[in-house]
Amino acid sequence: MPDMKPIVLVTEPEYRKGEDRFIAARGLDCRRAPGAEDDLAAVVRDLNVFYVIVGGRPYTGPLYEALPAGGVIARFGVGHDGIDKTRASARGVLCTNTPGVLDQSVAEHAMLLVAAAARKLTTALASMTSGTWASTAGQDLGGKRMAVIGCGGIGRALARIAALGYGMRVVGCTRPDAPAPSAIEHFERVTNDFGEAVRDADFVSLNMPAKPENAGFINRERLAQMNPRAWLVNTARGAVVDERALFDALAAGRIAGAALDVFAREPYVPSEDTRDFRALPNVILTPHVGSNTVEANGRMAERALHNVQLAVEGAVERMDLLNSEVLRTS
Repeated sequence: MPDMKPIVLVTEPEYRKGEDRFIAARGLDCRRAPGAEDDLAAVVRDLNVFYVIVGGRPYTGPLYEALPAGGVIARFGVGHDGIDKTRASARGVLCTNTPGVLDQSVAEHAMLLVAAAARKLTTALASMTSGTWASTAGQDLGGKRMAVIGCGGIGRALARIAALGYGMRVVGCTRPDAPAPSAIEHFERVTNDFGEAVRDADFVSLNMPAKPENAGFINRERLAQMNPRAWLVNTARGAVVDERALFDALAAGRIAGAALDVFAREPYVPSEDTRDFRALPNVILTPHVGSNTVEANGRMAERALHNVQLAVEGAVERMDLLNSEVLRTS
């Protein structure tokens, strides 16, 4: 029928996060769908769907075969390492994400982890739970040094919060293969040398994308460059950290601690049974909640729907396109 709305399949966790936006979407019929790739691909085929909105889990094969050319995989979020852009482009499928909409949310969570580490919050909570009322001295953040590794939207938002809100001294670190900018607002200085950035840092925050060249970026050598009093904070992607090397550095006291919101395998599974972060007293763990706020979820839903709507209208050039090469092969 000519008045039928295009169906948009939204994987279950993402649908729940942005349900009000999906229900209210004008001109689109948004429906819950399974997140597992085989099941999602089956629904795509059964309903002849062109448009899907997905979360961060990996999609490696069947989904690309199921979607027709001109279809869209819209990522509900910014990180897109779970989407195979090369495979999508070969099939003529457009891939998008939602840049910028969660910068503040993730930066706030990173700052929360920094503050929790400085004030030894987990120790205080444990003492209250056990009834021991053990008071342990924490640290002020004013005047402390933070190295922000990755100076994109999230890194810049974090630098602003740390510098203006806490009076911290912030150093930025950009890609080693590109000249560092001469200045960025709220950063004392910016370098492309990791060792220089972290040398005097009390906190090292990872805010870099999970590109193939960043896999295992925080390895034994870079951990050895960090100050022994430093905490590593990761709200980026688990893949950028060698978890075995980090565990060993923490267990040996070569760095002060780690506050982690993301992991190589999620839900969290230790790299080895004998290297479980949960067994260490100098680790703070949260279950990948950096971008999971009511406000950020609403913005991600709206941006993902906007990308789908642009595809429906044929305005591909205005989409947050991740695989522009698809335009050359279509």
